[in-house]
Amino acid sequence: MKIYNTLTKRKEEFVPLQEGKVTMYVCGPTVYNLIHIGNARPMIVFDTVRRYLEYKGYDVNYVSNFTDVDDKIIKKALEEGSSAEEVAKRYIAECRRDMEGMNVRQATTHPLATQEIPGMLEMISILIEKGYAYAAADGTVYYRTRKFKDYGKLSGKNIDDLEAGHRDIQVTGDLKEDPLDFVLWKPKKEGEPYWDSPWCKGRPGWHIECSVMARKYLGDEIDIHAGGEDLIFPHHENEIAQSEAANGVQFAKYWMHNAFLKINNEKMSKSLGNFFTVREVGEKYDLQVLRFFMLSAHYRSPLNFSADLMDAAKNGLDRIVTAADNLRHLIGHGADGEMTDAERELFVKSGKYVEKFEEAMDDDFNTADGVAAVFELVKFCNSNASSENTREFLAALLERLGSLCDVLGIITEKKEEILDREIEDLIAERQAARKAKDFARADAIRDELLERGIQLKDTREGVVWQYQGQKNRQ
Repeated sequence: MKIYNTLTKRKEEFVPLQEGKVTMYVCGPTVYNLIHIGNARPMIVFDTVRRYLEYKGYDVNYVSNFTDVDDKIIKKALEEGSSAEEVAKRYIAECRRDMEGMNVRQATTHPLATQEIPGMLEMISILIEKGYAYAAADGTVYYRTRKFKDYGKLSGKNIDDLEAGHRDIQVTGDLKEDPLDFVLWKPKKEGEPYWDSPWCKGRPGWHIECSVMARKYLGDEIDIHAGGEDLIFPHHENEIAQSEAANGVQFAKYWMHNAFLKINNEKMSKSLGNFFTVREVGEKYDLQVLRFFMLSAHYRSPLNFSADLMDAAKNGLDRIVTAADNLRHLIGHGADGEMTDAERELFVKSGKYVEKFEEAMDDDFNTADGVAAVFELVKFCNSNASSENTREFLAALLERLGSLCDVLGIITEKKEEILDREIEDLIAERQAARKAKDFARADAIRDELLERGIQLKDTREGVVWQYQGQKNRQ
């Protein structure tokens, strides 16, 4: 298996630090709003990488954090008149809901930055002791960028070029020793959350958070560190500088980065009006379609999001799901007994599509070619399966198709789940029917929703609904 390593700028044979085990850290979102489809790409891509590593037999310790203390979270809390903790807690729950919709599996650990402050204070103290960091007069702690000799090794940036780029923004009386030094700890401002430290009441800088969480849950040296390519500099560069200076060993052996997502060939931005949250996309498409779309291109290739491409992804996904559904139907009508010799021969032939899939995934997780191999297997199943086959043969084909789809995170069972907006429309129709005294129609709508796992409850505040076994929603 080969992985393109951003650190070395080439594909390398994957050899984990410990045989049979993989330690993997993926930078998670800053939780101040609903996640957008740009956030979704690394979530889906690296969830698929994890799934394939597990498919290959590795025991994967997968850590992905939530940044729950940040300027944007504080700004949102001030706007709402709530606390940063309340904002973060709410959007972590919303993020988890979207992740579930995209079939992104829970990480082994989802650490929260605010719960790891003691580890951050410890690492900052070590960096000060080793001379890699210093406290300024106001209590801000900075990292001495120039002291780390390998600074720039991930991004390929030259420190002298960086200095030239910073000269015009250097502030007179700045407390930094060097304009390139970055913040490890900063003093609190009025109304902000803060923690006590030896230097001041304050909070951590962004970069130190990931260094500490990776060390605590995975160790001083890890196999894979991943994220979007926008994090290469300065975030991942600074993580390397902190971690390697503090721990005295190489931080991560392999660095993986996914390329940007564009919207109709333009950069996604609120000002251009082409900014989409995962929740908004989920109102129009099943989020399995978004996942399938994301895997239709190699993770290191830029990906263009458009309605046409999403519709194409929906059609492609439908082909796979329909083939699996057809096999299930045929199994119910298939012949008893063991596979015939002819069927056994056919099943062996279907193995070539598994080989093609694995060959694609072994080549830096080429999901585009992996999906193509799945389509070939689908065509084979459609051409060679009928109710005249034995159940054993049909079940073996379904298991083979299902195992490849599971690596991609594709759910092959047809979804009957009704969308939120459909529920609201039906509830509105039911209310109108009741107002018109058409109780038969009102009852029919209630029964239809109940059949689909949705319970209605009439309250003084209006109708609330819930999926059976879940909390009420209004």
